[in-house]
Amino acid sequence: MSSIGQEARWKHEILERIKKAREKGDKHAVKRMAGYYRIGSVKVIYDWLKQWDGGWRSLVPKSHRPHGHPEAHTEQEVGLIIAVHRECGFLEPLLLWQELRERGYTRSFGGMKRFVRKRFDTPSPPKTAKEKPKRYDGGTFPGERVQLDVKYVPSDCVKFDAKLYQFTAVDEFSRWTYREIYDEHSTYNAKQFLLGLIRAAPFPICAVQTDNGSEWYNALFFKPKHKTLFEQALLDMHIGYRRIRIATPRHNPGPPASPQACWGGSGRVERQHGLDVKRFYRKLKFYSLEEAKLKIALYNGWSNSRIKSCLDFKSPNQVLNAYYTDRLTPCPIVA
Repeated sequence: MSSIGQEARWKHEILERIKKAREKGDKHAVKRMAGYYRIGSVKVIYDWLKQWDGGWRSLVPKSHRPHGHPEAHTEQEVGLIIAVHRECGFLEPLLLWQELRERGYTRSFGGMKRFVRKRFDTPSPPKTAKEKPKRYDGGTFPGERVQLDVKYVPSDCVKFDAKLYQFTAVDEFSRWTYREIYDEHSTYNAKQFLLGLIRAAPFPICAVQTDNGSEWYNALFFKPKHKTLFEQALLDMHIGYRRIRIATPRHNPGPPASPQACWGGSGRVERQHGLDVKRFYRKLKFYSLEEAKLKIALYNGWSNSRIKSCLDFKSPNQVLNAYYTDRLTPCPIVA
């Protein structure tokens, strides 16, 4: 049959002929029709008769989809997800999963995403690339490699006459992040940011990595007699310094082009900047530099307590605590 409807009408026609034959007193009508239409089993026709109500639409096959599943979300779990959505809004899946876990949710991250996608009709994720990029080594201990970069604060967030810049540092091992906001893009502020990073970091810093911006390094365009304030501060504190290749803000899998090149690119800090736009700058307004500094300081503590899929669904604070616990060394971070 070419369609479900045609098959249902064909069954209806057979049952109509059986009905008329029975009205005439034929007791073997079902068996004769099964042989005539070459239906393998008489039981099939009896199943049709049980389903038939006199119209052909009743013979259309019903859905075989099960009404439930033993591993489906319970009413309590569904109610919890809806309650969190009403309270917190439509968060990113990772933030939503962490919020649910803190309230007693026990399902996996993938199971929660599938349920939310069906329940709230959210778009499906894009198809993943066939060739996944190479995963870079983040080092063996905190502070081994720290990536530094500068981001322009979105102008929509600044409600006073100034341009703001976010200086960001990301530890490659734990993804622990430190940020500060300044109103000037200079090597002096780069030095002040480095000093603040050393005071705030719960681990000693061995080496840092930056791009080739003039706030970090100015020998790219001319040969100055003196190093920048940032470079001099690194020398005074005996901290290693490397730079990425020019125009490569992503991880570079190739070998270093020169001794001045880096281990990789600044992909981790660039990724963190993307998260900051979605999680921090999207709904905030700054009416003074002091307000911006206060809010970014509060965001630092919150961000380092959020889980990351690249850390096996642990937060940077938890990674640091686990590292120091395994070595019986006290860590100042509280998860």
